[in-house]
Amino acid sequence: MKKLIIIGAGGMGRCVYCIAENSIGYGTEFTIKGFLDDNLKALDGFKGYEPVLSGITDYQPEEDDVFVCSIGEVATKVKICEALKKKGGKFITLVHTNAVIGKNSKIGEGTIIDEGVHIDPDVVIGTDCLLQAQAIIGHDSVIGNYARIDTQCSLVGGTIVKDRATIYTHAMISHNVTVGEDAVVGACSFVIKSVKPGISVFGVPAKPIF
Repeated sequence: MKKLIIIGAGGMGRCVYCIAENSIGYGTEFTIKGFLDDNLKALDGFKGYEPVLSGITDYQPEEDDVFVCSIGEVATKVKICEALKKKGGKFITLVHTNAVIGKNSKIGEGTIIDEGVHIDPDVVIGTDCLLQAQAIIGHDSVIGNYARIDTQCSLVGGTIVKDRATIYTHAMISHNVTVGEDAVVGACSFVIKSVKPGISVFGVPAKPIF
């Protein structure tokens, strides 16, 4: 049986722990081994979790280890995950048992699908993404690697979200809109025009802010 290690033992790491406990395959395909965090005391005062095993860069993957990353800041997450992959680390997909995955949809390794996420048919989601609770991904959408889509975001059909983009809570992306690489969509925004790579947008309708 595989042994899951969660990268990051902060608040989001504890949330991912709970997602893992309620994911397809928990207890039959994988168990939880613990966390990696540079703060070895990150779980002090919190009960019921497996331990912090070591610092992030110090850990050498073992044969049955699999990983997911809870770190929310995308650039940091990419750096950490890619370094671990170079050491031979293998990443697992977590899909909460209360998520809905539409027909023909594909989800990459290392991606975390939280409770209540609804993915329509014929969607493609890349590797190492984070889709938080109750996000909705419309039909025929394509989400790149390391994308982050927060709680209660809605992506209408045909949306394209490129690599490393971040879409914050309650944002809505309209039909056939593209959000470029490394772009950021602010919370509660309504995006009706495509967002260029590296640009941050906010508002209704969303406009560049810097």
